[in-house]
Formats: sequence, structure tokens, C-alpha cells
Amino acid sequence: MPTRLIKSSLLAGGLLLCTGIIYSSVGNSTKSRKKTASAASESTRIKSNGTPIPANPVNDNPKRISAPPSARKIQVAILLDVSNSMDGLISQAKAQLWNMVSLLGKSNCDGYTPKIEIALYEYGRSSNKPSAGYVQQITPFTTDLDEVSKQLFRLTTMGGDEYCGQVMYNSLNDLKWEDGPDHYKVIFIAGNEDFLQGNLPFTKACAIAKQKQVVVNTIYCGDRLQGLNEHWNLGAECGNGSFTHINSNAAIDLVATPYDDRLFELNKVLNATYIGYGQLGRESKVKQEEADAQNYAMSKSAAAERVVVKGKKSLYSNTQWDLVDAQEADPQFYNKVAPSALPESIISKSRAEIKAYIESLAAKRKEIQKELELIQAQREKFILAEKAKKTGSVEQTLATEMEKILREQARRTGIQIP
Repeated sequence: MPTRLIKSSLLAGGLLLCTGIIYSSVGNSTKSRKKTASAASESTRIKSNGTPIPANPVNDNPKRISAPPSARKIQVAILLDVSNSMDGLISQAKAQLWNMVSLLGKSNCDGYTPKIEIALYEYGRSSNKPSAGYVQQITPFTTDLDEVSKQLFRLTTMGGDEYCGQVMYNSLNDLKWEDGPDHYKVIFIAGNEDFLQGNLPFTKACAIAKQKQVVVNTIYCGDRLQGLNEHWNLGAECGNGSFTHINSNAAIDLVATPYDDRLFELNKVLNATYIGYGQLGRESKVKQEEADAQNYAMSKSAAAERVVVKGKKSLYSNTQWDLVDAQEADPQFYNKVAPSALPESIISKSRAEIKAYIESLAAKRKEIQKELELIQAQREKFILAEKAKKTGSVEQTLATEMEKILREQARRTGIQIP
């Protein structure tokens, strides 16, 4: 079980400020105290010649590295089974992306919104390298949400062997996980074949997860009892996470609202404030518009969630290709950017004129973001009211289960999601 390290006292209102979390291999506090006492006793031993004998290092717990609230991250790695029966899972993942990011965008750590990074892996595709356990990294940790969306829409299913331990191991070793317990680092692995398949035992991956303080959650696509029979609970238990199950073929409960059309109108105006620079800017502008179209074609509700995310600069930042975001990150950007990287419409302008042009776009974007925030508040109230009218149990989907797990586990690091 995790041991919490309280770094701040409770506020008068009872709100717990940011805390860190470490993973302990000790089963209970009594054993922990005995180990501490033993280590302390060892440090006082001396050789016969009077030279102190250094204590044996205790490496059961990872090193405690504190990060200020402004530097906290939420890193989410999504590992998807792409074997033949997983079309429904991939469809749910496409729709879930923007809902998940929107939810994480509400997170708070001492007044700061943690930086959100997402990585994507597929496993179970027979055309992937056998030497890599039929596992492939689709995206490393990135803040480029348009790229994640693009890659999700490219995913297709194909028969193959599903090696859960292998994809966990690869993601834990390949990705650049942050050090220290103050970041919420989490894996979601979803699929429907026996969890123990493959030559690499999942326990080897779990050992690395514990060392890097990464939480592992397992999501079985099918009946809960069948998931237990196929050992999906074991990955969550050793990964300090949660095991759950979903109906991957269920229709996602997305609520259309009377506010959606206005969101789409604002999205067009918002897009006009994004001006790319360089080759990446030209490519990314196209990718932005394609992601809009793909999500809208799939579901208006999912497209609306995407617009909401795009309206939050803490979630949707494109400093690597957009003039406005780059200028906000570096006030001297307008003076540094190479003329050849500028779009033709402003390449002949003076540096002062370029600065003024970027500032005008930034002001316009800020106005749009404010209106989007107001509309989203009304939209959320409408959705809650509509869902409250429904009776009976709610079908468990990737969206419902990830939301519950994210809310609960983020609190372990003091990150609050209202």
C-alpha cells in the first residue's frame, strides 16, 4: 500500500494541499518501524579499530524527489489491444480522449493545473515485430493532442497474440517517466485475452512500475468474472492500481446539448487565430483541421468536448508551431523567428508589425476562450441534469471507468479533480 507524505497542513476549509506518494514494499507499519530501527542500529556499529561501519543502504523505496506544484505532471500511458475483437474498444478510446483531457484539465494542485502528457501503445497486432512482443509505441509522452487524436483514428484491428506483460514492460522502459512521487504517473491497459500470455512475466513489469512509482490499472473488455479467470486483476494488484471491466461494444453515453452549435461556431473563429510558422506549422495546421473533422464525423458530443479542450490554454498549447503560443512562451519570439519560417501574409512586415499582429491574434483568442468557458459551464449543467433523469444502472465503458479511477488516484498525489 502507498504511504502518504504530507507536505502541507490542512487549510481551514479542510482542503488537502499537494502531497507526495511513495510505494512501500513493507506490508505494514510495524515491519516498517522494525526495518527503520534496524537500519538506525546498523549505522551506529563500528569496527574494532574505531572506524564506523556505514549502514547498508535501504533501497526498498524510490528516492524522494519533491517537485513544486507549478512543475507537477500527469502522465497517462494508454495501452490498447488491437486484436480482431477490439473494434469497440478503439471506438471508445477515440471518443474518450477529449473527455479524459477535459477532466484532467480541471485538476488542481495548490492553485496550479498539472501539465498533462499522453502516450499511446498498441499490442496484439501480428504485423508488429515478434521480437518486441507484437508491441508498438504509437506516440511517446506528448502534449500534442491533435497528434494523439490522429493516431487513434488510424488504429485498426488485426489478429495477433496479446502479451500484456510485454506492453507494460516496453512502456515503462521506453517512456520518459518523471522522477519522484509528486507526479501522477499512470498506465491503463485494456484488452480481453489471458493476462499471462507471452514469455515476459507481468511481475517483471510491475517491479519497474513500483521503482518508477507508476500506477498500473487493468481494464478487461468483457464479463468481470471472466476477467478474473484470465488474471487481469493480478496486474492491477501488483501495480498498486485498480482492476475493472467494461462492455467495449456498448454505445458511449454522449449527451447532445443546445450549446454545442455555438461551440462549433466559436471553434471556427478560434482556429483562425492559429497561424503556423515553419514546415511544422503548415503540417500542424492541417492536422488541427483534420482532427476537428474526424471527431465531428464520429460524434458531435465528442467534437464538442474537443472544442472545450482547445479553449483552455493550459491543455491545448502549441508553442512548437503556432505564433501566438510561441510568443506567449517567449516574449522575444517575434524578434527571433526566421523570416523564412513566417507565413507569406506577414513575411514582408517589420518586426514591430509582426509583434503587433501576434498580439492582436492573442487578444482575439483570449476573448474566445472566455466565451467558451462560460458556454461550457452551462453545457456541463445541462449534461448533469440530463444524466440525472436516467434510471437504472449505467453501462461500464472506457470513459466511465477511466474517469472514476483518475479522480480517485490523482488524490494520492494531492491533485484534486472536482
